[in-house]
Amino acid sequence: MTIRVLVVDDEELFRCGLGNLVSMDPGITVVGAACDGAEAVRLAGTCRPDVVLMDIRMPGMDGLTAAREIHTLPDAPKVIVLTTFDLDEYVHAALQAGAMGFLLKDTPPRDLVQAVKVVHKGDAMLAPTVTRRLIAHFSQRNSTLADAARGRLSALTERERQVLYLVAEGMPNAEVAARLFMTEATVKTHVSRSLNKLGCANRVQAALVVYDAGDRRP
Repeated sequence: MTIRVLVVDDEELFRCGLGNLVSMDPGITVVGAACDGAEAVRLAGTCRPDVVLMDIRMPGMDGLTAAREIHTLPDAPKVIVLTTFDLDEYVHAALQAGAMGFLLKDTPPRDLVQAVKVVHKGDAMLAPTVTRRLIAHFSQRNSTLADAARGRLSALTERERQVLYLVAEGMPNAEVAARLFMTEATVKTHVSRSLNKLGCANRVQAALVVYDAGDRRP
């Protein structure tokens, strides 16, 4: 199955280079390119990409706003935010907007292509520095937010919590399955049930609940 990708960046040189890079993989096809958020939303509806590689800072509609609008589309594509700005407020805003990945533009080409494949499967992909900073950031959240998050997590079964804690550490389903000695299909079932119970749109938003709670131990 070929993964359909939409590339969004206001810099033409980077936009073309990124498109050429990912399309070198035989399993990926670039179906469109946009220079701003508004065009990205339009093309997401007409080109039907599976994954959107989205810049944040662009004239007109920015990438965060575009990600939120794309997230509301029927059969919405998965969004990876790709930026030069490793800023906490961008990371949190992007994930809350429904993005499944947050990578820096200096990410090695091989890792970028792998990120497209991982996110297409439904797993999250965050730059290692972003993951560390997210954990540090959420460990400092106030007790009210932590209590609320723990209350939400209490609705999960013990097994669902074990799966979700590993998902929050950035593990794909296959690794979670190996760690907990279960099938990948069972992991997907636990993740799906957890999302429903938590009222989260995707596994990244569920991971934010785990970070808010401040206790990620299985």
